[in-house]
Amino acid sequence: MSQLHVVCPHCHTTNRIREADLDRAPDCGSCHQALFAAPPPNLSATEFERHITRNDIPVLVDFWAPWCGPCRMMAPAFEQAAAQLHPRVQLVKVNTDEAQGLGARLNIRSIPTIVLFIGGKEAARQSGAMGASDIVRWTRAQMARATTTV
Repeated sequence: MSQLHVVCPHCHTTNRIREADLDRAPDCGSCHQALFAAPPPNLSATEFERHITRNDIPVLVDFWAPWCGPCRMMAPAFEQAAAQLHPRVQLVKVNTDEAQGLGARLNIRSIPTIVLFIGGKEAARQSGAMGASDIVRWTRAQMARATTTV
């Protein structure tokens, strides 16, 4: 049976999960909290790197800032999208004010920007506030596109 690595959104430990067990609401082997959290956690630059490089499932990142009105408007939609995309996609957030170096390195020029990472590499990005159904639709379309180009 296929095994996947999933990084815990709470303690950032990498867990090995059987693919068949993803839909059974798995808990972290270290901290025993749910591996798919709502609301999506806000990550530091170091935590971001761990999630991007160690997750075998796609990671959707919302780059945002607390002073950004559209970011605050999109936050509930991103949380609602997580409920629809989990457990096939891990959703996380990065505050670009707290992780300025990361935002610069990834060339984040406007916020909110969502970026889909697959296999540790950026697969797609979209700037501007979106509703939950648009986030879900966009993410699924990008995942389908990524699997057909491999």
